[in-house]
Amino acid sequence: MENCQLSRVEEPKKLNKCACASAMIASTISIIFGYDTGVMSGAMIFIKEDLKINDTQIELLAGILNLCALIGSLTAGKTSDYIGRRYTIILASILFLMGSLLMGYGLNYPILMAGRCIAGLGVGFALMIVPIYTAEISSAAHRGKLSSLPEFCISLGILLGYVSNYLLGKLSLRIGWRVMLGVAAIPSLFIIFGVVRMPESPRWLVMKGRFEDAKSVLFLVSNSKNEAETRLEEIRMTADIRSSRSQRSKMKVSCWDELRFKPILAARWTLFVAVGIHFFEHATGVEAVVLYSPRIFKISGIRNKNKLLLANVGLGVTKTLFILVATFLLDKVGRRPLLLISTAGVISALTALGVGLTVVEHSKTQPSWAIALSISATYIYIAFFSIGISPITWVYTSEIFPLKVRAVGAGIAVAVNRSMNAAVSMSFISIYKTITIGGTFLMFGGLGVMAWLFFYFFLPETKGRSLEEIETMFSKKNQPRGQ
Repeated sequence: MENCQLSRVEEPKKLNKCACASAMIASTISIIFGYDTGVMSGAMIFIKEDLKINDTQIELLAGILNLCALIGSLTAGKTSDYIGRRYTIILASILFLMGSLLMGYGLNYPILMAGRCIAGLGVGFALMIVPIYTAEISSAAHRGKLSSLPEFCISLGILLGYVSNYLLGKLSLRIGWRVMLGVAAIPSLFIIFGVVRMPESPRWLVMKGRFEDAKSVLFLVSNSKNEAETRLEEIRMTADIRSSRSQRSKMKVSCWDELRFKPILAARWTLFVAVGIHFFEHATGVEAVVLYSPRIFKISGIRNKNKLLLANVGLGVTKTLFILVATFLLDKVGRRPLLLISTAGVISALTALGVGLTVVEHSKTQPSWAIALSISATYIYIAFFSIGISPITWVYTSEIFPLKVRAVGAGIAVAVNRSMNAAVSMSFISIYKTITIGGTFLMFGGLGVMAWLFFYFFLPETKGRSLEEIETMFSKKNQPRGQ
């Protein structure tokens, strides 16, 4: 805490340096997760050849990380409430470190799977806690920008993974993929030391009754004494209201009970919305594109291995650039407009990709227009997905839960996210072999239509509102229907 210095600028809308630095350090762990996802896309080509494994084993290798991340995300909620947001991020970094070293060692398939499982636990912890920590230290004016940093870092990590595939793929078959996977251990060490110097979440401190510590942190992450005191008062008022409600009910209700058995109105609706947006993020097929893009490009007509990996790099550049654009638009345009535009673009791109791949797959001549349509639609899909659905899923989840159930609720949402991720990554090859690859992407397009309708009717705008105001908004008797 002492390593951050209070900004002297008094304008409440100016981005606070300490809050920004803390969010950037915390978000760095997402680069490792993104790298692991991106590098596996190309590494699977070499792993299959070296270890002589089949498509079913490849699907299991791709999806097991997300099944283990499901366990991690469900555990992370209670862990972060107990030991704090900062130390949960450190725990995630340690798991990444162990998993990366084991995958880099990777003498055989079982050891590789064990490393992937340990890294998956780290993914679950990181995906749940980093957006929450960032949202809880940010002011309302800049929360969208800072809360989208983890998703930007994931995209940057995916890009670095693709670049690693292209560069390290030139090494010997036995060494290349192991270096690709093992190198992720290096940044994990730096993150552990960086996170120790960050301030703890002021809202977690209030939840633990440490008001003076919370006040000290708010002075660091606010631009003025008045802003810090106002934010502290809002947090304390919400905590007091929740406390008095609990006393009136004359019973102790845990956060799990509030979400599962007799949920308060705000928790019920926020859980419904959070689970829905995480479900549709992966139901629209992003994992099929990111993880299996070499197969898509190969079917589209790119046969050379180096060209396949280079096409992947272009995909990573596109994803990273459009996430960066979204970072600057979230607090200006708003969550809702970006989300609806993004989803409409995704539906169009998936339809075009499905049509293009169907023509390429069933035509003996493989017309150039269909090949061009398939490749361009893949890039367009990534662009539209990255400018809306991708960052807003995580920003929205970090904003809408009441303080008492925020960590546990977000953990459940992330568990749904990882379940869908695993379902898509572990079944994509089997599905496209059954209904064709073009038919599979048309199916994703149909799910995209359902996603757009869900977002339109159930996701209100949260831009510019404090976390306490958002909690009040979701507590109203007449719940918001796409306001």
